[in-house]
Amino acid sequence: MGTNADKSGARKTVAVNRRARHEYFIEDTVTAGLVLVGTEVKSLRAGKANLAEAYARIQNGEAWLYNMHVSPHEQGNRYNVEPTRPRKLLLNRRELDRLAGVTQQKGRTLVPLSLFFERGFAKLELGVGQGKKLYDKRETIAERDRDREARRAASLYDR
Repeated sequence: MGTNADKSGARKTVAVNRRARHEYFIEDTVTAGLVLVGTEVKSLRAGKANLAEAYARIQNGEAWLYNMHVSPHEQGNRYNVEPTRPRKLLLNRRELDRLAGVTQQKGRTLVPLSLFFERGFAKLELGVGQGKKLYDKRETIAERDRDREARRAASLYDR
């Protein structure tokens, strides 16, 4: 039996929700497993997933991920499933109860941040986010620009 690079414990990132940190203040993160079918796993390993419109919700004591797009596998034929179907998230009871309590608070939501493989299993990093107002977004952009200018000035000074 040969060595398998996927089982080494290294993280292989499949998709990142770049807009999440722009749209939300992320207060806490948690890692959840995903319930997938075989063709979805093959598509994810090929990097064909999109978290842009995805969101998570806790219903009836279970966590669910909605609107994550996983492209159908090319050789999947009849075994392919709907690309944006709801997918169950695997969390332990304590985490579920804590997240359910936090999301009951006004303005808090579960935002998928990244999708990755760890030790051969598909995992999703969820963040507890509070939506930013327009002026918060502008402040974040201004701060990023100030940091960039400072780094640029420092690199010019070092020459």
